[in-house]
Amino acid sequence: MRYQEELQAENAKVQERYALAMERIAQIALEQDNIALPYRSYFQKTAAFLLLLKKLQESFTKGEAKEWDLDKWKAVNQDLYADLLPSKDLEQGYNCSYANPAYTEKKLGKYGKALCFLYTELRGCIAYVYENRLFDVTIGLELFIEIFNLMETEHSHTPQEMQQAIYYYISDYCDITIPQRTRELLDPDLNFATNLIMQSDLSDLRYLYQYGEYISENELQVASFLNQMSQEEIDAMARTYTEGYKKGFAIAKIDLSKKKTVNVRFPIGFERMVKAAILQFRAMGLEPAIYRTGVSSIHKRVNKTGYFGTSVNPQYDFDHRMDQGLYLDRPLMERRLAMLRVAYEQFADLASVYAGPAVIETFGQAQEELESKSQAIALSKKQQKVWVEYQNEAGMLTNQYIPSDQYSFTIIAYPIPEIGVDFAEIFAETVAVNTLDPSKYEKIQQCLIDALDQGQYVTIKGKGTNQTDLKVQLQEISEPAKQTGFENCLADVNIPVGEVFTSPKLEGTQGRLHVHSVYLNGLHYQDLDLQFQDGEVVAYTCKNFESEEKNKALIRDNVLYQHQTLPMGEFAIGTNTTAYAMGKKYGISGKLPILIAEKTGPHFALGDTCYSMSEDNQVYNPDGKEMIAKENSYSLLRHEKPEEAYFHCHTDITIPYEELEEIAVYTKAGEKIALIQDGRFCLPGTEKLNLPLGE
Repeated sequence: MRYQEELQAENAKVQERYALAMERIAQIALEQDNIALPYRSYFQKTAAFLLLLKKLQESFTKGEAKEWDLDKWKAVNQDLYADLLPSKDLEQGYNCSYANPAYTEKKLGKYGKALCFLYTELRGCIAYVYENRLFDVTIGLELFIEIFNLMETEHSHTPQEMQQAIYYYISDYCDITIPQRTRELLDPDLNFATNLIMQSDLSDLRYLYQYGEYISENELQVASFLNQMSQEEIDAMARTYTEGYKKGFAIAKIDLSKKKTVNVRFPIGFERMVKAAILQFRAMGLEPAIYRTGVSSIHKRVNKTGYFGTSVNPQYDFDHRMDQGLYLDRPLMERRLAMLRVAYEQFADLASVYAGPAVIETFGQAQEELESKSQAIALSKKQQKVWVEYQNEAGMLTNQYIPSDQYSFTIIAYPIPEIGVDFAEIFAETVAVNTLDPSKYEKIQQCLIDALDQGQYVTIKGKGTNQTDLKVQLQEISEPAKQTGFENCLADVNIPVGEVFTSPKLEGTQGRLHVHSVYLNGLHYQDLDLQFQDGEVVAYTCKNFESEEKNKALIRDNVLYQHQTLPMGEFAIGTNTTAYAMGKKYGISGKLPILIAEKTGPHFALGDTCYSMSEDNQVYNPDGKEMIAKENSYSLLRHEKPEEAYFHCHTDITIPYEELEEIAVYTKAGEKIALIQDGRFCLPGTEKLNLPLGE
């Protein structure tokens, strides 16, 4: 109850500020004279939204919401998110929302970017109202009032003044917002979601609406679907997840008994499984620390983490993925880093017992082509450099307090109903894929590793429209009897089973990686084409847009993460042909998450190796050989130039079996050993992998 007591005390202190701000906003909602006509509608509509939150907060405080039926909760949720919903009607939903940068710039001209940012930032207050975080609501209200005052007709004002107000809102409150966000990761006493899961009647679907997130048919149907399962089935699903987590510690030889918290990340709707998992984690001595995905621009990331529902509108997320471009500069970066250090020092005891994330992912959401809007905020080249530096510094700082060689993780994925009419069957097959017998794969994968360990390099060639032609240089093995260059990856941290992987030697790795169609972090890439020289990307493009500039920007922002280049951090061969066959059977190959897709063909990761910041940990395969290919020429810089050693990203790109002409390993003597030919495994001892493929 420590945090709840702190929250009550904080709310009492800010109550008067909150009341005064809401009183002023009620006046703005009726304003007719003191604001120029083009902007009047914006401020009135935004004020009306904030007053809706006030009414909602009062319903929670008075206990009225406890009596709402399911229809009432649905109506409230709809009111909160209606103007973000996609619509074919140009006068409805996101098409005419002030969260839409194209619409806002058209209506509000030069002030469009800042006012669109403000409206989007204020939407984060929804979460704060549900969590009863009155301070976070109040500072948003005060920013809105400040911007309104700037826009009153008797004042002279510029877009720069507006951006400056936003800048100081972000900067001035860093000393509060960054420690709070850090604490959310580490402190199980921040138990808003935990209490909701553990104390709710999960058969009563009203609980879904009490997060404050958008609730679609996906969440409702997943929760209903899980409610039809027996407790034994739910426990078994949870155990696959929690035991995978536990195995990760055993394999890495990390003492789990010294840890006290696990960061549980999940999609809304899976609460029955999460509740069972929490009980299983508690049996291991771990309490859950569960946080919401970021709702303020300073905490948002391209890839959502925490708990969240199906996206209300992927285009909305895409439009606002770089909102920090409105204010990011070097002084702010340095302030953020300083506050992050303060936060970790403040919560150092919690950081020392943090065990790592346990992640549930979903797949199957309808895939839409997204528009790259010139009106959306973007990072300048200077800001891109600053952001890359921040990520690097923040990553190293985090590693000081939460050393990556002292925690583990696990990830598992399930489909959502939006995947289609075969949802129930796909769900059942996914459960089966997630629980495949690792012992069968261990032996087959060892055959691949024995061949690969003889090699100096591997060649990968595409067929048909796939133009891949790669040479991947392998790390040298000095003691073949004791060492290996590939990890025999079974179902532990990455569920399901099915790959062997290595950290390639960058020098000598070269060629072209091409995939006709691939989804990476929820974004679709058509004809993704990457050129490598000495293991680094030297050229890239795709065919999403007619404009080559837009194609390159899409990759730079969402695959390279603003870096000028990235190395090939991983080369792997996926062996889970059962998962591949499932994708083909139901026509969902393009919807499989990377967690499963990476097991369905060779894949190549851009960024850090799989052993980032834990290179000194000893890793052994089931045959007793030590895995020695854990780093490359970048990670070797970690002792002398740590700021140049890591990129803090890792994106897997998979070539499906059907697009493969050949994968072959070449020995020092020039002998060729074929592993895959014409999309089928051909190495002796691996033929059983072809059975799910119909051979």
